[in-house]
Amino acid sequence: MPTIFRYGPYRFFFYSGDRVEPMHVHVHVEADDNIAKVWLDPIRLENSGGFIRYEIGRILKIVKERQIELMEAWNGYFGS
Repeated sequence: MPTIFRYGPYRFFFYSGDRVEPMHVHVHVEADDNIAKVWLDPIRLENSGGFIRYEIGRILKIVKERQIELMEAWNGYFGS
């Protein structure tokens, strides 16, 4: 599970088996078992993973701000 970056309490990562799905990122908070899944192009929530609405808004904002970095990390890990 390569971690792409951490932002506050959030860890943004991929599962190594994610290659067969469209480009996306998982988001986890170490203190909880919540894991959200966000498609990267276009950005949209695939699964809230138990996060509350406020946190989902924050997560989507972070993904939007760092979309290019996340997509480059995906391509670097899985290939274009």
